[in-house]
Amino acid sequence: MSTVTTPADRATTAPSAPPRRRLDWRLRFAALSLIWGFSFLLIKVGTEGYAPFQVTLGRLVFGTAVLAAAMAVRRERLPRGARTWGHLAVAAFLLNALPFSLFAYAELTIPSTLAGICNATSPLWGMALSLVALSEDRPTRVRVAGLGLGFLGVLTVLGAWQGFHGLDATGTALALLASLSYPIGWIYVRRTLAGTGHSHLSMTGAQLMLATVQLAVVTSLFTTLPTRVSVVPLLAIAALGALGTGLAMLLQYGLVAEVGPTTAQMVTYFVPVIATAAGVALLGEALAWSTPVGAVIVLTGAALTQVRPKPRKVPQS
Repeated sequence: MSTVTTPADRATTAPSAPPRRRLDWRLRFAALSLIWGFSFLLIKVGTEGYAPFQVTLGRLVFGTAVLAAAMAVRRERLPRGARTWGHLAVAAFLLNALPFSLFAYAELTIPSTLAGICNATSPLWGMALSLVALSEDRPTRVRVAGLGLGFLGVLTVLGAWQGFHGLDATGTALALLASLSYPIGWIYVRRTLAGTGHSHLSMTGAQLMLATVQLAVVTSLFTTLPTRVSVVPLLAIAALGALGTGLAMLLQYGLVAEVGPTTAQMVTYFVPVIATAAGVALLGEALAWSTPVGAVIVLTGAALTQVRPKPRKVPQS
């Protein structure tokens, strides 16, 4: 999960051509929330039949196939230039290969509900990192308060006052590292790939393709072929890739282009709610009171970190 930026809108074709009808953005927003919310359940089901690296590789293969089909339909070309591809390889690792693998390994020992809530900490990590890495992103009292509130929510989710009793520390740490990887990746992309002139679809397609290659190498080195084909986990992986990665990126790209990144990134606050509901209702995962309460605190803090100060009005002389 991540927020994207888009290039300038392209010129339209002949004025007489009727505008293409698109599904209302609110419905697409809801669909994206559901798809990403259910992704953590699909990861959990996938790891019941396959190794975490295999789950991630399958996810990337199906996701890349969807984006490749979209590129073919829109006649998009892959980006050019060795420097661009080098930066895309790093972005693929930080935004896809690493966090996808970490979440898959995390869900071997933690419930999908907790993984979804850990994912919601990504804006908090992004705020903390931007204070150091992005000189133009200045802190305000509201944003700093949101940062503190958000991490207080994380401690609530983890039950810090109980000494993290009953919590798998390794799995939780992996999920939190996965959520940290996203803002690191986007800061890298912002510094190295902004203004390349390539479309978002072209860049994302190339990025996913490189992530697939990375996971293909890692999976061949650290896993063995499964002894049998588990149908339900395989279907979960296919849905995770085709819907949770490929289609989700296309939906997100369209939302950012239509309503802007600020509105589009609000989907982040619905994902843990849906992930929690799906895990409890469909997987029978236990839910302590501290989990939803902490999640609300996390989301409130994350929302506050996204508040930007209003530009000062220059007095007219």
